[in-house]
Amino acid sequence: MTILNQLKSDLQKLANPEKAQILQRFFKTGKGQYGEGDVFLGISVPDQRKTAKKYSLLPLKEIQKLLSSKIHEHRLTALLILVIKFNKEDESARRSIYSFYLKNTKHINNWDLVDLSAHKILGEYLIDHDRSILYKMAQSENLWERRISIISTYQFIRNNQFDDTIGLADILINDSHDLIHKAVGWMLREVGKRNQLVEEKYLKKHYKSMPRTMLRYAIEKFDEKKRKFYLSK
Repeated sequence: MTILNQLKSDLQKLANPEKAQILQRFFKTGKGQYGEGDVFLGISVPDQRKTAKKYSLLPLKEIQKLLSSKIHEHRLTALLILVIKFNKEDESARRSIYSFYLKNTKHINNWDLVDLSAHKILGEYLIDHDRSILYKMAQSENLWERRISIISTYQFIRNNQFDDTIGLADILINDSHDLIHKAVGWMLREVGKRNQLVEEKYLKKHYKSMPRTMLRYAIEKFDEKKRKFYLSK
């Protein structure tokens, strides 16, 4: 049995059909929904992390096969392995993983796949590189590329760099999808945790026109009085 097949076998042993049914509803896999056609085994993220750690030496060629799978947990485990590899590698190998990630955005096609990988690979790599790719992705027709763009800035925020989160929020503020509203609001909230003045400067300019969901996410950590002010537009 190949290493890749052994990995898949290990995941299959962890499958939980009842949980899989719950996850398929939770991640909106029905016809016309954002996760249409996604297939779940019903495996917890901690168990997938353990599997990723066990198979962290899996080469990119095999990760590509895993990431191309129709099974959600295969794709997430592939991304968790990528994150582990990225953290261990030198600049040259990191560049390869960064490029690999960008070439495979069509397989990073649900919000948890984005949220558990984008800032840890793209965001971390772009700390010291040109970030224009994120602005291009923010204007993509692909929902997940747009979410990747804003979630990648989480790593910048952690380094007290807020300009790109604000710049991308400007592009995404009129996005039609609820998952983008939530992502932008979340990142604005993270900015506010570190520098509330920066967040409020943005909110005071846009709170009357931004999507309600985005606003609610952004002000979640504010005190009640301040939340009421922003919600009483």
